[in-house]
Amino acid sequence: MLIRIAGLGPGDPSFLTVGSLDALRASRRAVALLAPPDLTKALAAAGVELLRDLVPDAAALVRGSTAAIEYVVNAIGALGGDELGIGVLGNPLSDVPGLPPLLRALEDAGHRTLLVPGMPNATLCASVAMPLVPLPPQSQHYSWDDLVEVMARLRAGCPWDREQTHRTLVPYLIEETYEVVEAIEGDDMDALCEELGDLLLQIVFHAQLGSEVGKFTVADVIDALANKMVRRHPHVFGDAVIDDVDSQWRNWEKLKAQEKTGLARKSRLDGIPRHLGALQRGQRMQEKAARVGFDWPSTDGVLDKLQEELAELAAARREKQDDPHVREELGDVFFTIVNLSRALGIDAETAMREANDKFYRRFAFMEEHAATSGKALSDLSLDELEELWQLAKIQPA
Repeated sequence: MLIRIAGLGPGDPSFLTVGSLDALRASRRAVALLAPPDLTKALAAAGVELLRDLVPDAAALVRGSTAAIEYVVNAIGALGGDELGIGVLGNPLSDVPGLPPLLRALEDAGHRTLLVPGMPNATLCASVAMPLVPLPPQSQHYSWDDLVEVMARLRAGCPWDREQTHRTLVPYLIEETYEVVEAIEGDDMDALCEELGDLLLQIVFHAQLGSEVGKFTVADVIDALANKMVRRHPHVFGDAVIDDVDSQWRNWEKLKAQEKTGLARKSRLDGIPRHLGALQRGQRMQEKAARVGFDWPSTDGVLDKLQEELAELAAARREKQDDPHVREELGDVFFTIVNLSRALGIDAETAMREANDKFYRRFAFMEEHAATSGKALSDLSLDELEELWQLAKIQPA
């Protein structure tokens, strides 16, 4: 059998070369390894008959996994026919680490191979080497490798950096994450660029600490992340078909459950960090429960439940029971409000942050307005405070 191995370019149909397209069409039947949906649709529209089940683990084949290569060579032998096309992302000569062992295995099995170059995957990585933000005078450009080296030198030469551990860095990791959120919500792109850098430093810092005790390196972090994303998105890097977002979520949960960490969990709710904000953790738990059908059929049901919980809270207060019972009923009210947020498609944590910001603006206005009269808010009566509050509410945001 003649097997044409053709480069598909970086994944955008507009980067598919005429030579690669002609090679796949000439083969009549073909597989497109790790090709995104738009590219597979373009190939099918151009007359390429795509086989969907021939390569169950495309990522392993591209890496050069012996087991994956053996499986595919046997599958090709069982397929029969005179020609087959294999499309690979990028250029097969530069972007397929497993190409040499695959070629040897195919030739040992009696197949002939023809390589058709494509546009290299490096097209996707241009942003790594093409900064868009002008640097201040006397500054210079750095690469990813340079950043890793900078971190290693900081650990070697800076007393503060040398003292840090994974645990001591936790407050900084949390703080930098919230500063990224603040830049996003403030629509400040300059700040976002800087804050993402600060957050990235935390990741590189933790990876450096891991490498110093021989546990993992930043390369392991990248490998684990990229492999996880490829594994959990078979509709992008494989032949799976996902119809909508709900189907994607169900497939995502199923794939997670089959992984090592998923198999070790006793509940579907395991894996949600306990240190998340209470509103955010509640919403994540409700989302996971909803994916197995444990959910209200409509928003009206949640509103009815909210009224029920408010009545139970009022009853607990009237009965003058102990504080823990009142607190429990109040917690149920909060939890139901989070459920209402989810039913309305609103992130409860974001809504609460916006409410906090709104209260801050209005209260600060009240303080400033009172100060113009030489008074503090504590000097005003409740009616005067209410009057100020109503005035604050009509001020532009």
